[in-house]
Amino acid sequence: MEINLFNDADLVPQPKHKIKIEDFRVSPYPDRFRVKVNLKLTPFQERPNLAISASRSDGLLASDLDVIATMHVDNEFTMHIRGLDDPSGVYTLTAELYYEIRNPPQDSCQIDFVIPTDDD
Repeated sequence: MEINLFNDADLVPQPKHKIKIEDFRVSPYPDRFRVKVNLKLTPFQERPNLAISASRSDGLLASDLDVIATMHVDNEFTMHIRGLDDPSGVYTLTAELYYEIRNPPQDSCQIDFVIPTDDD
């Protein structure tokens, strides 16, 4: 007898070589010094690592975070924009998924976002 614990075939945990970043989104908070990051992964059997960074268009690293062996498929983070008096501008948010070796990552995504001026 087989007991199916997963009602949806898309939710079946996969081996690590099949794990990808499925969805990646960012939205600035009204205070302009924080951004909400949503990152969804393929359901996994072995817990992956994540490295996420936000850089301004001039290349300045404004925020970064590392997640070692995440337990969650749906991840939500708040990243703080640091070292700037005025955070307005264009940014690139990069996420890398990896296991033992980060370079090169197993999967990566980039999205651009804008933090508006205080007047907007």
